[in-house]
Amino acid sequence: MKISARNQIVGKVISIEKKQVAASVKIEVTEPVTLTTVITVEAVDELNIKPGDTIEVVVKATEVMVAKEL
Repeated sequence: MKISARNQIVGKVISIEKKQVAASVKIEVTEPVTLTTVITVEAVDELNIKPGDTIEVVVKATEVMVAKEL
């Protein structure tokens, strides 16, 4: 798959919590960090996402911030 977005992270789905309209998907990435994304239940079902799958997280943001403790 080719995509123009540069902010791409590969991780493993560790859990999915489906609500009526949206689903919360927890993704473990290489640095042991867990990302949580909220997507539609329809998207989870259409992509057949399930715990243990390896997926790619694409981040699209208009603003990115960094912080450093001084």
